[in-house]
Amino acid sequence: MSAISSITRAIIKAYLEVFIENLVNEYRGRLIPKLDIPAAYLSGESSKAQVKPFQAAIMPSELLRINEFERFCISSLGTTYEECAKLIALEHHQEANRSYEITGEVSIEAINEIERQIALFEQSADKNANKPSFDEMIQAVLDAQKNNHLVRRSVKADLYVLARDGRKFFFEIKGSKPNKGQCLEVIQRLLRFHLLCGEYRPDAQSYYAMAYNPYGPNRSDYKWSVARKYTPFDQAIIMGQEFWNIIGGETAYEELLDIYQEVGREKGKYMLDALAFGF
Repeated sequence: MSAISSITRAIIKAYLEVFIENLVNEYRGRLIPKLDIPAAYLSGESSKAQVKPFQAAIMPSELLRINEFERFCISSLGTTYEECAKLIALEHHQEANRSYEITGEVSIEAINEIERQIALFEQSADKNANKPSFDEMIQAVLDAQKNNHLVRRSVKADLYVLARDGRKFFFEIKGSKPNKGQCLEVIQRLLRFHLLCGEYRPDAQSYYAMAYNPYGPNRSDYKWSVARKYTPFDQAIIMGQEFWNIIGGETAYEELLDIYQEVGREKGKYMLDALAFGF
């Protein structure tokens, strides 16, 4: 049985086609400075650090435009993972929402405990000492919740999924090579999800989700040391197949990639013609 129905496949495909067309339209008319006269090119300024004299000298401007488009497309693809995950999850779960906001009244003590747990985790990681587990951090935060000194707080999840068995999943879908600050910030947000919904695992599960593993098919292949050091890696991070399994089952990842590939095949000539020749 397929993880993605023919109807959802058609919706995802149409969404990706529009995504590509919008990116191409943005870049179609973008001017890439040509190096006709070196002195004139070198006198130009760029607030976005786009003065690249040696590249401009040796490469056709059309090729430079395609190169820029590729980089921008890669950085923009993250939003498509969220939308595709939502569409697939709607087939397999009760509810799925992007930019899902959870709001509630929590005590100052519990809020402060989140900050204390993050600081403790960071200090332990810096010293290569034993770090608290993610379950221990959640326990400490929820135990600190009181019935007084309440303030209203809210936090948004990139993706929220309510499973058919009642479990709640909160996903922060981020890049696969975060820096230290990004790691700690995401873990802070995950703890806030648990505080605001007032539930432990497994009833509520929050994850730093990576849509794919850039190092290979297996979790053990992942080599980015910063994420391994500054997150409760084994409990709080899921990647590639692990993430898509939760969203839609064992074949969801492969089926979704097949849709991306189909759109790429069908839109490939259009992208090259529009970006290189302005058609």
